Amino acid sequence: MNSTALWYATRASGIVTLLLLTVTMILGIATTNRFRARHWPGFAQQELHRRISILTVVFLAIHVVTSVLDSFVSISWLAVVVPFASNFSRFWVGLGAVALDLMVAVIISSLLRPHLKAGTWRGIHWLAYLCWPIALVHTFGVGTDSRAHWVIALVVACVIAVGGALVWRFSRSGGQSTTVSVATAKVAPPSRLIASARSNEYPHDR
Repeated sequence: MNSTALWYATRASGIVTLLLLTVTMILGIATTNRFRARHWPGFAQQELHRRISILTVVFLAIHVVTSVLDSFVSISWLAVVVPFASNFSRFWVGLGAVALDLMVAVIISSLLRPHLKAGTWRGIHWLAYLCWPIALVHTFGVGTDSRAHWVIALVVACVIAVGGALVWRFSRSGGQSTTVSVATAKVAPPSRLIASARSNEYPHDR
C-alpha cells in the first residue's frame, strides 16, 4: 500500500472513529439515565453500546496502524502511546496519544470490572468523557483537510449531539425517569415486562 492510500485510510478511519465515539458517548449518556425506546428492552441498548464501542476500537486501531506505516510522515509506535513524543505535529499527535491512552484505560477497566469496586470503575469510566473532546480537537487539528466544509460540519454536528445529550442528562431528574418507567410498565404486555425484567440483570455502563 503506497503512501497516498495510507493517507486516505488514516483520514477516513480517523473520521469514522470520531463518529463512532460520538455515538458511543450518546448511548452511554442515555444508558446512564436509563432512557430507552418504548419497544426496545434496556439490555438491547446496552448491547448496542458495547458493540459500537468495539467497532470504535477497531477503526481506532486502523487509524493508528496506517498513521505509523505512512512513510510521508514520521510517527513512531512510541509516539502513539507516549504523549508529545512525535517529531511530526508534536502537539496535535500528542493529543491523539492522550485520547488513545484514556480509551485504553477505559477498556481495561471494563475488562476488569468484576474485580473493581463500583466507585473505582465508575471513576475510571468517566475518563471516556474526557477522551471524546481530546479526540475531537486532535481530529480537527492534525488533519490536512480540517478546513474542509464537510469536516467542519461533522465536528459541529458531533459537538451539538454530545452537548445536547449532556444537557438532557443533567436536566433530567431521577424522579421523572422513574415515573416514565412506571407508566410504561402499566401498559406493557407480559412479554415486554419479562424483557424489562431481563434488562435489570445487566449493569448500567456509565
